Amino acid sequence: MSTFEWSVSDLVPHDGPMLLLDEVVAAEGDMLTTRVIPRGDGMFDENGQVGAWVGLEYMAQTMAALAGWEGRQRGEAPRVGLMLGTRRYHCHVPFFRVGEPLLVTAQREFEADNGIGVMQCRIETPDHTLLAEALLSAYQPDNLDAFLKEQA
Repeated sequence: MSTFEWSVSDLVPHDGPMLLLDEVVAAEGDMLTTRVIPRGDGMFDENGQVGAWVGLEYMAQTMAALAGWEGRQRGEAPRVGLMLGTRRYHCHVPFFRVGEPLLVTAQREFEADNGIGVMQCRIETPDHTLLAEALLSAYQPDNLDAFLKEQA
């Protein structure tokens, strides 16, 4: 993997307390890895823990970072994507500990011409102990406003 030149905020269209990723560690081909340090000041922490269900959002934001990185390489700004669902979310821990770093990886398995993609995601400790894994699907419309108007 190569060293990463963009910050998370350059790649993911989230900000403030909803931007949960701390940094991009590396990216190569169809794969990107981020680092998350669960914080004790967020809306998801309780008693020094972040519920395992938040892992899905860590994964979704890592997927968004991969899409943002690819867009930046084409000279485009990050676009909003919509998570469609997940299959086989297996979390091997009941929670993530505040302050303990996590590595989150998203690797593209499939992407259709219509903007629907599927990625295999993992959350690991820095020593590569697997904590959670899932297959996530998302949709990134070419024009979000037009898509939302069609749905109304």
